[in-house]
Amino acid sequence: MFDLERWQEIFDTIRKNKLRTFLTGLSVASGIFILVILLGFGQGMQNGIAKEFEQDAATSVWVWPGVTTIEFKGMNPGRPIQLRNENYEFAATLLEDQIENKSPRIFVRNSFVNYGNESLAYNVQGVSHQFQFIENEFISQGRFLNQQDEDTRAKVAIISNKINREVFKELESPVGEVLDISGISFKIVGVYGDIGGEREEDRIYIPISTAQQVFNGADKLNNLSYTLPPVEDFEAAVAQSIKFKNDLKSYLQKAHTVAPDDTSAIQIYNPMEEAKRFYSLMGGIKFFFWFVGVCTIIAGIVGVSNIMLIVVKERTREIGIRKALGAKPWSIVGMILHEAIFITAIAGFTGLILSMGLLEIVGPHVEVDYVLNPSVDFNVALTTVFVLIFAGAVAGFFPAWRAAKIQVIEALRDQ
Repeated sequence: MFDLERWQEIFDTIRKNKLRTFLTGLSVASGIFILVILLGFGQGMQNGIAKEFEQDAATSVWVWPGVTTIEFKGMNPGRPIQLRNENYEFAATLLEDQIENKSPRIFVRNSFVNYGNESLAYNVQGVSHQFQFIENEFISQGRFLNQQDEDTRAKVAIISNKINREVFKELESPVGEVLDISGISFKIVGVYGDIGGEREEDRIYIPISTAQQVFNGADKLNNLSYTLPPVEDFEAAVAQSIKFKNDLKSYLQKAHTVAPDDTSAIQIYNPMEEAKRFYSLMGGIKFFFWFVGVCTIIAGIVGVSNIMLIVVKERTREIGIRKALGAKPWSIVGMILHEAIFITAIAGFTGLILSMGLLEIVGPHVEVDYVLNPSVDFNVALTTVFVLIFAGAVAGFFPAWRAAKIQVIEALRDQ
């Protein structure tokens, strides 16, 4: 039931102690504000990390050669490692049951690309038809490379959406147009896009077999890439990728006479393993954010409790008169609790609205390394406010209970 007189008392008390009430409310509001902002920043970091890893397939594994740093079986350090077709084919056969997609890659260096009279500054790479799925790319027009292109060493090329916009903007479709790559004509058969964005779209793809034959690549490869079969459980996916990485590295080290503890000769990048490290770090950061935010809120709740103690002290004589006139102890408790809950609720919702509003306005425009679109689940934030209000009620209960136990004679003597 709505008690008008009770509300009038609360507002009279607030008006008489404006500064004190404001500072108490500010401590509570700042606690919620800081907690929500920290949680939003934590979510932004998680979004940023996910963005960094989405440019390639989640289960991809990348291999590239380096230089030996340890003497092994009579072989001196400083020996460059060269991957070859036989390494790719043997590894693909040896680890066939662990592989979903596979592709070698060769960089066609010192090549020049022309379209008509226009010189183009894009790099050319030879890949297999499965490379599309490893790089997490999609087809916008035409098609990607296929097995027949590789078998026949076809002179076909795949360009990106970025190249299409910059070079073929006047054409409805570049499919069927011809590029001159180092004096050899290549027909464009498809246009791709990369989920990782335009930074991944400076490449022109041609069949790996064509790149090796036409540009004197022999049987040399620059790197190997794979994707593993997807699994539902993240930990299982990490374990699968680590096992594959170790098996592949062991084979390549034996094939190239590399010491098992030489970490520079064969380089293998495993995004799943890196993702686990980042997400483990994120768990610690989020816990720290929660800890800081909760501690700030607790400080605000302690402030509410202290204020209620002061209120009880100042209104001791009034409480004694109320009890002398027949007021029940629980009505005294209710009076103090009502004020504590009101201050906590108003301050809490104010902090929530300001923090959510700031994230809503600023969040979509935040896009720096490893931080993207900071945001927070509204239900989580709202639940936090209700927990705060409950805590405010608990904080106000003890001063209220103290007020209810005041003896009438002692209260009336209070000055």
